[in-house]
Amino acid sequence: MKILFVITLLVFQLSAWAAPMENFKFDSAEQEKIFHKLSEELRCLVCQNQAIAESNADLAKDLRKEIHGMLLAGDTEEQIKEFMVDRYGDYVLYDPPFKPMTWLLWFAPIVVFAIGIVFARRFILQQNTTPAPDELSSEELQRIKDLQMAVKMSDQNKKNDDANQESQS
Repeated sequence: MKILFVITLLVFQLSAWAAPMENFKFDSAEQEKIFHKLSEELRCLVCQNQAIAESNADLAKDLRKEIHGMLLAGDTEEQIKEFMVDRYGDYVLYDPPFKPMTWLLWFAPIVVFAIGIVFARRFILQQNTTPAPDELSSEELQRIKDLQMAVKMSDQNKKNDDANQESQS
């Protein structure tokens, strides 16, 4: 049990080492708050859907340093975001602005959902309107009776064979 506990502690330690560890000095607590907020809101451009706060990529480190430097220089949160968007495009933002270039991002999920609802509704209605089969013809009825008779005879023959084998034993 102690070994399991030690292994668990080691695994948790390894995850702590993987996190980015940088110490930035700020002039005020407000600057530090803005820094952490921006680090969570800005996307790492070389990682797969990671914020720059979580990424260890060189670009993410550079972006964090850039944000830190801009905050110390007196830039506001909006100025820093504008700089990042001008430099890297709207993709750098996790929450892209609502403008003609990003309408597809905003409306595509709604359109795809609506199309799915239309197709699902048509499918369900089509299933409900399928006509019930008419009565069977006399040939089909006779065929069913013949098949039932064949099954009964097969079952009867099997029972007789089983009875014969038991009596011979």
